[in-house]
Amino acid sequence: MSHDEGTGPENRLAAETSPYLLQHARDPVDWYPWGPEALARARALDRPIFLSIGYAACHWCHVMARESFRDPATAQQLNAGFVSIKVDREERPDLDAVYMDAVQALTGGGGWPMSVFATPDGRPFYGGTYFPPGRRHGLPGFREVLAAVSEAWRERRDEIERAGTGVAAAVAEAMAARPASDGAGALDASAVRAAVASLAATFDPRGGGWGSAPKFPQPMAIELLLRLHASTGDGEALAMAMRTLDRMADGGIRDHLGGGFARYATDVDWLVPHFEKMLYDNALLARAYLHAWRVTGESRYLDVATGTLEFLLSTMALPDGSFAASLDADTGGVEGATYTWTADEVEEVLTVAGGPDLPALFRAAYGVTREGNWEGRTILARVRDDAELATQFAVTAAEVSRRLVAAREALLARRATRARPARDDKAIAAWNGLAIGALAEAARLLAGGPDPGRADAFRAAAIRAADAVLSAGVDADGRLHRSWKDGRVGSLATLEDEADLADGLLALYAATFDERWYLAALARASAILTRFRDAAGGFFDTADDAEALVVRPRSLQDGAVPSGGSMAASVLLRLAAYCGESSFRSAAEEAIAGVADVAGRQPLAFAWWLGALDLAVNGVDEVAIVGDPTRPETDALLATTRRSLLPRVVVACAPDPTSSAVPLLQARFALDGQPTAFVCRDFACRRPVTRPEALAALLSPATR
Repeated sequence: MSHDEGTGPENRLAAETSPYLLQHARDPVDWYPWGPEALARARALDRPIFLSIGYAACHWCHVMARESFRDPATAQQLNAGFVSIKVDREERPDLDAVYMDAVQALTGGGGWPMSVFATPDGRPFYGGTYFPPGRRHGLPGFREVLAAVSEAWRERRDEIERAGTGVAAAVAEAMAARPASDGAGALDASAVRAAVASLAATFDPRGGGWGSAPKFPQPMAIELLLRLHASTGDGEALAMAMRTLDRMADGGIRDHLGGGFARYATDVDWLVPHFEKMLYDNALLARAYLHAWRVTGESRYLDVATGTLEFLLSTMALPDGSFAASLDADTGGVEGATYTWTADEVEEVLTVAGGPDLPALFRAAYGVTREGNWEGRTILARVRDDAELATQFAVTAAEVSRRLVAAREALLARRATRARPARDDKAIAAWNGLAIGALAEAARLLAGGPDPGRADAFRAAAIRAADAVLSAGVDADGRLHRSWKDGRVGSLATLEDEADLADGLLALYAATFDERWYLAALARASAILTRFRDAAGGFFDTADDAEALVVRPRSLQDGAVPSGGSMAASVLLRLAAYCGESSFRSAAEEAIAGVADVAGRQPLAFAWWLGALDLAVNGVDEVAIVGDPTRPETDALLATTRRSLLPRVVVACAPDPTSSAVPLLQARFALDGQPTAFVCRDFACRRPVTRPEALAALLSPATR
């Protein structure tokens, strides 16, 4: 039994597969999972719904569970006056989006655990996040809240009904954004240019990143800055991206022993993480560091990227090849217990591993002190680089690097003997799509390099994950589902799932040129247009036959991951370049038009949209290469597309275009029997070329 579970008799949640719901399967609260039974029960008893939304890796969700949901008196109060429903936000992002908007409308803020009170038909009328068991920190006690809501339900029912109707209407209005213009003709690059100035205005020049504590990595903003530098040479954009990537890589938010990144830092200096590790963060950050390496040539970015991907393979991979959702922030009820160190522990382990000199070198490199830097212990963070240490310890920088590798390996081996955080083993389609994309991008960019084994390993992992998603996550009718675990699928896929998976499949096609991945991406794009498109422009978050909620969710802003709409627009524009389908491009442009006006002013909330806008305005270069990818001459052409970041380029390759399923390749030919590249832009094709340097000249931003 996990430390996060209760000890009483099982309740209805015991039949669920979500690790988060199972954590509450022995609570004394009479929990229901979201579904017809719970809603019918609320109507039959004429009771308000208490809706609790969280996720398995959420620290404060665990705290509220221990303090309130496992307290018999609180449970009795809930059971007597409410129908209590537990929701895993990762399984039901549609519910999370609707009720998070409601809580934000009611309180001006939001987060998890989310605590919502709603009428029996689901209209929210009161809410918040974490409530302590008793009044403290300016927050009312949870039992106090329950008593007040029960009294209001009995004594002021009409007032509550009106409030619920008003909140539902406000959420519906907020989600009903429509395009700002009638067509894509209004799209221009001004919003993208404005974004750099806006990001610079809020940038932290010392610590990197944006805003104050808590500080989030913002990989989508970093990607936007990298693509702008790659396309335009903007030095300010590159400087902001590099400063942020460097400080995060050195900080405690990065796991310097096992790889990967924690969710966010609780301080402005990236030192103290909130220790949970999410699949989506690590997929997005790995890709951002890969692209930074490709833009700058700096090997330190490649090291971070590959270390992050190797963390996914070693720690997050499930038996079928897909990836788990998250690692908990807590170990044995203590946040970060697995990851922190005392000076004595470091001394003991490293003296055995490398002699008396190694602990001193490691302490100097990673800021280990007797006092510690967090609650009497040390969170490892890189505080001196190899060159500084070489001077301090009178050895070469290469020797410093060698010794620190040995030290990290020894400490990681010791850490492996500790209790580990719980892992949420459900697979989520969207997040697996992001992981597939990162692994495939690494395989593509590393192909032909000095470490072919690593590229092969990443490619194989991406293929295995894609096979798992398309097997376990897709039903007999071809419908993708949001999540699956233990052979059971969850609810139907959201727009985010369809779009992120399509993005990963396109990246896998570009890494392998196996056309089954292109066709699978095309199927997901077709599902987006068929089931998620709003006739008035843009996309809904849920399919047209998904469960009807109080409003049909429609999230525009990018959050911790790209919004479903922004990823859909990006995917559709790139697929349009491959297949020539005008409906893909028009749907993307209509969606982009709905946010273009605000995106430049709020780039942190619309960074992925701005990348899609850049594609829509500047167009996509289409590269069709005729030749066997395994031939050195063909690979020399392909290598030209890998040597720099080319955010506005799609590449197709096949030895025999006449049998290809990719329209971009059809009607192409091998010039004089040699592998040949065709570059097309703005509905016109350049003269075919056979030499890598000629292809590089055609792809140079200067030729645009």
